[in-house]
Amino acid sequence: MIEAENTSPTAIELEGLTVDLGGRPILIDLCASLGGRAIGLLGPNGAGKTTLLRSLLGFFPTTSGSARVLGLSLENEGKELRAQIGYMPENDSFVAGMTAVHFVRLMAELSGLPPEPALERAHETLFYVGLGEARYRKLGTFSTGMKQMVKLAQALVHGPQLLMLDEPTNGLDPPARKRMLELVTDIRDRGEAHIVLSSHLLRDVEMVCDEVIILKNGRIAATCDLEAERKANRSFVELELQASNDDFARKLTELGCELAVHEIKSICGFDKNTNAKFENALKALQMFMLVTGSGQKRKVNRQGEEYGWPSSVFSTLETWLGGDVDYIDYGQAKENIL
Repeated sequence: MIEAENTSPTAIELEGLTVDLGGRPILIDLCASLGGRAIGLLGPNGAGKTTLLRSLLGFFPTTSGSARVLGLSLENEGKELRAQIGYMPENDSFVAGMTAVHFVRLMAELSGLPPEPALERAHETLFYVGLGEARYRKLGTFSTGMKQMVKLAQALVHGPQLLMLDEPTNGLDPPARKRMLELVTDIRDRGEAHIVLSSHLLRDVEMVCDEVIILKNGRIAATCDLEAERKANRSFVELELQASNDDFARKLTELGCELAVHEIKSICGFDKNTNAKFENALKALQMFMLVTGSGQKRKVNRQGEEYGWPSSVFSTLETWLGGDVDYIDYGQAKENIL
């Protein structure tokens, strides 16, 4: 790979950045200065991560505030800025009839490389991401994991100073996810480019990034210097308790642990303090998580045979919740926990 020099000590500077779309605020008064080799954008779906990346690329106009990327002004130097960025979008944007090498070469030429160097870099980059033997295959025949690698290759091919990776492990099985994160880590360690990695997975961000900015509802909820935390030999552990335990939290604090406690207050409209059905709703949710796996989103109908559900599950849920249950959308149920 041809290494690009990093000349900017600060990768991203945000000064009161606000972005409205459709008359609704999506990003609200973002202020941060980020200069690590790898920066993580962490937050749930809908937090504004993708909107922030696209705003920094100039796809969305800013409503107020300003931003600088690699020392270049988003408002006044957008064209020069985009020439220095490699962008890996979350969603596929391929021409299905193209071969991988043709597509990556096209992206290199669109980024400013002459045809011959673009072709050379396309071959080189596809070998780097592990697709050398498949580079003449049409993209429409590629698996999800292979398509993710092609998206990474086209972001790398022109030697950018900043890589923006939007959910790079999306849809990958564990081996492919591990390979993707190893490649991103290798790019970081080579010093080829600054990296901005957007993800809703804490483990991905913690593995790759030096700094993290956490977004929630379009605002910066927190920032953290992960490199400093690692040097302090600190670890992050997420615990899920079935019931509130203030004594347990107090003892952890006495041991020197820092806690961020999030308590479930309502489920399916049943308030913890005022509705006796809350505990039954919690049992129902816990059982559903146990059956399906807490990290998966599944919509199950009344019969449930598609996922191997026994018919008694719905009867049990109806007894606990005191009403009819036609289907369960776990992704929606999880997002509705307050």
